[in-house]
Amino acid sequence: MDRKLKVLISGTGFAGQGHADAFRAFGVEVVGIVGRTPNVVSEVAKKMGIPYSGTDWQKALKECQPDIVSIATPGGAHYEPIKQAIEFGCHVFSDKPLTDTGESAVELYELAKAKNVKTAFASSFRYMPHIQHAKQLVANGAIGEPVEAEFISHFNLERDIPFGWSHRKEDGGGRLNNNFTHMISIATSVIGEKILSIIGEVRDDLGKAPIVEGVHNFKTRRDHIPKDLNDPSLKWGESNVEWSYTVLAQLESEFATKPVSVLFKHGGLVPKFQENHIVFYGTKGAIFIEGHYGMGPLYIYGENKTWEEVPIPQDIADNQPKIEGDTERNWHYLVREFVKDIRGETVAPYQTFKEGSLYQQLIDLIRKNDNWTDVHHLQ
Repeated sequence: MDRKLKVLISGTGFAGQGHADAFRAFGVEVVGIVGRTPNVVSEVAKKMGIPYSGTDWQKALKECQPDIVSIATPGGAHYEPIKQAIEFGCHVFSDKPLTDTGESAVELYELAKAKNVKTAFASSFRYMPHIQHAKQLVANGAIGEPVEAEFISHFNLERDIPFGWSHRKEDGGGRLNNNFTHMISIATSVIGEKILSIIGEVRDDLGKAPIVEGVHNFKTRRDHIPKDLNDPSLKWGESNVEWSYTVLAQLESEFATKPVSVLFKHGGLVPKFQENHIVFYGTKGAIFIEGHYGMGPLYIYGENKTWEEVPIPQDIADNQPKIEGDTERNWHYLVREFVKDIRGETVAPYQTFKEGSLYQQLIDLIRKNDNWTDVHHLQ
């Protein structure tokens, strides 16, 4: 493919602007951006030097004639734009979650297959350097056969963050959509892509949040917390989605003779006492990575029975886009692979709507919260 590829962006916030930067970095022309609010989308387009801006997605598809669309809005707003883009024949790069239900996510996956368009699903923290190092170590037998893993994270999010999409299931909110999608992606990247079984429990321990006008950027929503939460004129919105979850999964691994047990424990509103972390345990050792998404450093427990810090191998470091910010760098990494694939170059497998639709089905199952066994009669 010799001609320059064109991308149309859906979403004007942190993700939309980040996606636009990533596509530009790899030679794709950003031909337009679409958002809900006319003055906001116009300002962002002007700031970023994007020639077309508007609020009508279908019109933008027709007028911009993109090869690729990039979906950077909350998950509840993904279904229609993605469906329209697929029907238009566009390749689709979508942030997580793919949609707000497993059924609609599967529909989009099937539509994309039928239309023969390429898709990318950005549960992209699997590209963190220390995660890639762990994958390499497990594959090379550094811990023997993997037997179990644990993903522990407590975020201590402010309870009074203004009410918005993250509080609503129908808008793609919830910690499963916005945390677990990354965690399960990391786990499968290191251990093996096939998920055999899953069980889980969720809890909404927030209840409500203040309604505040003018919050356009998810990254700066904390700045809009009302100063007087006891103001009688303040309006409140009701949360209908989980802020904490516990999930246990079994993964198949080519490096193990038995299924690998994986524990995911996330508390969105509770503080951590020790560092959030990821651990992979094997028959001959273990790998410990500090940070909820594997920020590092990485330690190995081996034959000498002590934990030793191990630096990132040079080949992994050299393959990372030279971008500040973990989220932004991971977008750049996946966009690079996606664009290469569209251009006909050989790339390593990356996550597509296949994984996006699978994860959404898993989230639906976990949210049923019907895994409990009543034992009060035994006492």
